[in-house]
Amino acid sequence: MDDDLTAALLRMLRGSGQAPGRVLLTGWFSFLDGEATAGDTLAQRQASAALTRAGIPHDTAWSPGFRPGALSLEAARPEAYGTVLFVCGPVHGPQVARLHARFRTCRRLAAGVSVVDPADPGATGFHEIVARDGTAAPARHDLAAAAPAGPLPPVAGVLLSQGQGEYGARRRHEEVNTRLTRWLAGKDCARVPADTRLAADDWRLCATAEQFLALVSRFDIVVTTRLHGLVLALRTGTPVIAVDPVAGGAKVSAQARAVGWPALMDTGSLAEELLDHWWQWTLSEPGRTAAARHSLR
Repeated sequence: MDDDLTAALLRMLRGSGQAPGRVLLTGWFSFLDGEATAGDTLAQRQASAALTRAGIPHDTAWSPGFRPGALSLEAARPEAYGTVLFVCGPVHGPQVARLHARFRTCRRLAAGVSVVDPADPGATGFHEIVARDGTAAPARHDLAAAAPAGPLPPVAGVLLSQGQGEYGARRRHEEVNTRLTRWLAGKDCARVPADTRLAADDWRLCATAEQFLALVSRFDIVVTTRLHGLVLALRTGTPVIAVDPVAGGAKVSAQARAVGWPALMDTGSLAEELLDHWWQWTLSEPGRTAAARHSLR
């Protein structure tokens, strides 16, 4: 079901009395020096879905820095489009003004945007704006609120050791962390860096052990090179992939063996195929059941 902003978007597209032609869907996610936020991309998805349902042909322009190989603003030919539709974010600043200049032959519309300064060229360059805020009209629901989304991926807590100089030449921490984070970047998951270090004067860190346990218990999986990343994940019943960053094995390996936890790797076995195997196992029913047996909750 369309929200009021989506319905207003379609009314705006049809309101000129002429067909909108092919629409180029743009936003801050289109600018090379802009940014793509979760809200921006969901707003794009909602607008695209509305255009598709209405039978309006359209393309989306993406920043090459965010989606290399996709259609970019630079590659989009202004003569190929009747309308440029800008969604989400502020209609303000030089990037938006340049969009008007490049597509000056097109009808330019904005929907689900914030009007920071009605006199700014970024705002005045649009033929029509349906704003979410910043105008005399009542505030509207953001486009992202009703956007279609797929199944939510797992949340992975990532606890990596950076120090442990006491292991001297046996340290492989930098190499292991680089390989782990490169592998994690390719997994469909929400990655959350976490730290076992506590601090009362740093809001980014937990102040008590109970706060840390509460955090870890919310994860679907933990990937760690720390002994207490392994121990406290299992204490909360959270499955964990433990990697020992010390050549020949040290306390992470010893603890995994002590508690009988199988998802353990060392510097000699750190291959993506084995990481993928343990990823699938820890997120499976057998992996979650095995972790639950260690839980003190």
